[in-house]
Order: sequence, then C-alpha cells, then structure tokens
Amino acid sequence: MSLSHTAAEFMLSDALLPEPGGARTRRLRLELPSDRLLKFVTVGLPLCLVSLAFAREFSAGSQISCFSPTNFTGKQAAYVDAACWDSLLHHGFDAEGHSLTKSLWVLKVFPYSLLVVAVLMYLPYLLWRYAAAPALHCDLLFIIDELDKSYNRSVRLVQHMRKVQQASAEPGSFWEEYERARRERYFEFPLLERYLACKQRAHALAFVYILRNLLLLLFLAATCLYLVFLHLNVFFQDEFSCSIRTGLLQAEPHIPPLIPCKLLFYSTFQLTSLSLGSVYILLIPVVIYGALQLCQWDKGLLSVYEMLPAFDLLSRKMLTCPVNDLNVILLFLRANISHLTSFSRLNAVSALKEATPNREDIDTVVDFMTLLAGLETTKPKH
Repeated sequence: MSLSHTAAEFMLSDALLPEPGGARTRRLRLELPSDRLLKFVTVGLPLCLVSLAFAREFSAGSQISCFSPTNFTGKQAAYVDAACWDSLLHHGFDAEGHSLTKSLWVLKVFPYSLLVVAVLMYLPYLLWRYAAAPALHCDLLFIIDELDKSYNRSVRLVQHMRKVQQASAEPGSFWEEYERARRERYFEFPLLERYLACKQRAHALAFVYILRNLLLLLFLAATCLYLVFLHLNVFFQDEFSCSIRTGLLQAEPHIPPLIPCKLLFYSTFQLTSLSLGSVYILLIPVVIYGALQLCQWDKGLLSVYEMLPAFDLLSRKMLTCPVNDLNVILLFLRANISHLTSFSRLNAVSALKEATPNREDIDTVVDFMTLLAGLETTKPKH
C-alpha cells in the first residue's frame, strides 16, 4: 500500500505546473499575427518602393530629357532640362485652340508622398501601442498567472483530498462532504471569474482595436484613391510641351515658344503605383476580417477551462455581446497560448473525458486527478 501511496504522491506532484518566471511574461505578444502581417506590408512596402525610386533617380541622373534646338550648346540644353524639370508645366491647346497649362508637379513629389503613406500606415499601430497595449499587457499577465494558478490549486486540492481520505475513518462521510462542497461552490475561483466578468462589461480595448482597424481601412482607401487620381491625371502623360520663355529669356527671339520633353521615370513610377495600389486593395478584406473577429466569441479557450472546479463562465450564460474587452483578451490569449501552460494540460484532460466510456464520472480536473490518484473505488458516481 505504501508503494501505491508514494506513486500517487509523485504523480500529483508531477502534475503541478512550474512557477512562472519573469522572463516568460516579458515576451507576450501584444499584436495578433494578422495585425503584425498588416503592419509589415502596409508600412514596409511603400518604404521599399521609395528606396527603389530614389535608387533609380540617383543611378540614372536626370529624370527628364528635352528636345532642345540644334543651335543650343551643351550648357543651354542642360539649362532647358533643369528649367523644365523645375516647372513641370505642360502647355497645350484645347479643341477650340485656346491655350491651357497642366501641372505635372505631383510626379516630382510622388516618392515623398509614399513616405507620407508609410507614416500614415504606422499611426494606427502607434495608437494601439500607447493607448491599449499597456493595459492589455497587465490584463494578460494577471489572467495567464491566475489560470495557471487555478490549475495548480485544483491539483493541490486533490493532494489534500487524498490525505484527508486516508486519514478518514469513514470514507462515505468524506465523499458526502466533498459533494456538499461541490454543490455550495467552495472550490470556485471568484477573483478570476469576477475579473473576467468585469472585463466583459468594459469596452476600452475593443474601442481602440476597432478604431485602429477603421483608421487603417481609411488610410488604405485614401491611398488607393490618391493613386487612381494620379493615374487618371498625370500617369498617362509621359511627354509634355515645356516653355522656358520666362524671366530674362522672355524676350529672346531665338528661343522657341514650346520645347518637347519626355519623362524618363514614367514607367518606374507607374509600376510602383500599380504595385502599391494592388497590394493595398488586397489588404482591405484582411483589415475588415480583423475587425469582424470581435463579432463572435472565441469559446474554445473558456470551454477548456470549464474543467476547473466551478468555473462556468459559458454555462451560466455570462457571454453576451462579443464586442467587449473580454473578447479582445481572449483573442490575445489565443495568440499567447504558448505562455498558458495549463491550457495544454486541460485540453488533454478534455480529450480524455470525451474518450472515457463513463463521461459522467469526469466533470472537472479534480475528478480526473482523483481517478489517477486511485480514489475512484470509493468515490460515488454522479
């Protein structure tokens, strides 16, 4: 008998989770995998395209080539290129023969506008980092710690039950006391359950999360509209007529009124804008999906933790509208499931419960541990 008692003690001691260390909790993920991917693409892609545009500008030299008159010297031709690049005004005529001018200056600032796009795309993540991430980090630390402690309390409860049952002269009265304690919810964890219920009535994290996704969606749509505007107005005009009769050259008779010029970077900027716009259009459904995650509960996590004694947040219909802080915390608990050591233990117990012929004998992890500790011969059947 002593050998079986010793084996049961070792089994229960091995079931306990190790105490969490400080280094583990500092590596919590405060961004969902989909949000991290969105940040990498929305911010990194325009920066990459800007670097390519600047690299082409520095390597190719002049971004414009003008057809100067044959009597112009090399310096005069260089002056024409510089003057037309500085003005970027197209001089033409309408159907009735009236002169008109069209500014192409937006092409010059297009690489810098991509820098502005990258900054705008990073603003929603700055909002989340400073408005919600600190509070979320504290919530995750507390809930992960309490969930693991709740599992350890259940194992220690079985250890204590085993010692009391061995010292009890009447096993029947011991199990009657145990059943009465179950009915009166002496084994519940009120701090954790009430904290989760309190988070269900809070909406600060949910508001910031939805606001971040709405801002990101707004910036994506604005960028796509800006690129459409560029294509409809200037990105289909790589040639234009330039006038250098300004200032001191206004009265020079040998200078032609208009000089034809061609933009050398036209194809590069067009390809850049098409690539950026296509990727951003594909990312819009991803952002919408991320915002819609709050419209349904992640009940898989809490259903596993109902194996803890008297932890019935789902069965007592406490989960109502999913747009609240508790649902946000559940999403991030799922992303940090590697830090939640008790989840894998309880998930295994739930799987064994489904595979057990007499499922009514296992309601909680305490029941499962009593079976492993060899107390099933005297325990009454539910």
